[in-house]
Amino acid sequence: QVQLVESGGGLVQDGGSLRLSCAASGRTYAIAWFRQAPGKEREGVSCISNLDDSTYYVDSVKGRFTISRDNAKNTVYLQMNSLKPEDTAIYYCAATLRSDYDPIGPEYYNYWGQGTQVTVSS
Repeated sequence: QVQLVESGGGLVQDGGSLRLSCAASGRTYAIAWFRQAPGKEREGVSCISNLDDSTYYVDSVKGRFTISRDNAKNTVYLQMNSLKPEDTAIYYCAATLRSDYDPIGPEYYNYWGQGTQVTVSS
């Protein structure tokens, strides 16, 4: 059983920055961040492999968001810069125990955090 605890959401102005944290209680193949805005489907944002540190970003956040991890703390971070109102959503971290995972396929992820709200005002 893996438990994920997120933190770091909040309200920020257009162009601002936030850093989300996801603390995991166990070992996984990868951890990803998803987001869901009201009335929209859950969207994969970024993913980092715990095997080789390879990363993935959805096109809309490339160059603005950076995913990283601290092995000593078993924590994954999502640094979000140049935030836009369209980034407003509930952000979830998710962990997979599958080696054949799709970085942005929610069906591949076994464990989910409780979600943290990110609101970007214009």
